[in-house]
Amino acid sequence: MTSATDLTTVRLGTRPSRMAMEQTGRFADVFRARYPQVLLDIVEIVSEGDRHRGPLSAIGGKGAFTRNADRYLLDGRVQATIACAKDVPGPHDRSPGIVIAAVLPREDTRDVLVLPAGHPATTLAELPPGTRVGTSAPRRSALLKALHPTLVQVPIRGNADSRLRALDEGKLGADVMIAALAGLRRLGREDRVSEILDPAVWLPAAGAGTVIVEHRSDDPATGGLLAPLTHAPTRILLDAERAALATLHGGCLTAASAHATLDAVSGVVTVHAAVLDPAGGTPLRASASGPATTPSTVGQDAGRQLLDAGAARLLGRPA
Repeated sequence: MTSATDLTTVRLGTRPSRMAMEQTGRFADVFRARYPQVLLDIVEIVSEGDRHRGPLSAIGGKGAFTRNADRYLLDGRVQATIACAKDVPGPHDRSPGIVIAAVLPREDTRDVLVLPAGHPATTLAELPPGTRVGTSAPRRSALLKALHPTLVQVPIRGNADSRLRALDEGKLGADVMIAALAGLRRLGREDRVSEILDPAVWLPAAGAGTVIVEHRSDDPATGGLLAPLTHAPTRILLDAERAALATLHGGCLTAASAHATLDAVSGVVTVHAAVLDPAGGTPLRASASGPATTPSTVGQDAGRQLLDAGAARLLGRPA
């Protein structure tokens, strides 16, 4: 059996967008510094989501950004793939045999309001009624309806870089848009932020601000090479958030949020989870705390509280 010390090359699959390549480049720097003797070969993989121009819901939601990479991984064309954790489906929506190998340090989890270039800064609350707000995320759409019902949600497509360009050129189909702060920072475009949205009100996505590297479960050599690159506190937070979403059987088309925090002194992880009403009603919220040694259990507790409170109705499933 091949061990981590025997590997001379690791093929890493990534989407070819500017943001994906930037986060891949950051990971590559860390990998090469630790393993100068191992060649890291970057393989660009165009996803179904990159090709599709219609609504993501028609092709299975954000999982469309990972399905092709999963195929490359499972058939051995690459040994690992890298992606934003919030775009990676939960275990019940994935092909079996794929596991998280490395979790990079969490970046900012907040969403932001972005205006066309040259427009004076404003806030969501100050936008006039009827303003078209671009976003395709069910979570963001539900929050917009609940918090700012006079604004109009407009579905948009494309990676962050192309969305910015289309917004500035008046070709996005929206007057403003919601984006992830971490993504804009990776692109060096934090200057485009008009308002940073309060995460206590504008609830973050599970896995927000977190980049992960996955491998096949039957490839322990690659896993052994990648595991030491994991940022342990972020792995705790991610495991807790994904467990909450998995308990709800939530996925890329689910209007839900799970956000974990870690008290490094007490060793306690807390998960704040919510299921949002797609029609704009009051969200169901729950929270749970427990030892950081069992983050998945804490996340499951928060998810079960939501199910007990009637979340199945908002999720469109039988109670």
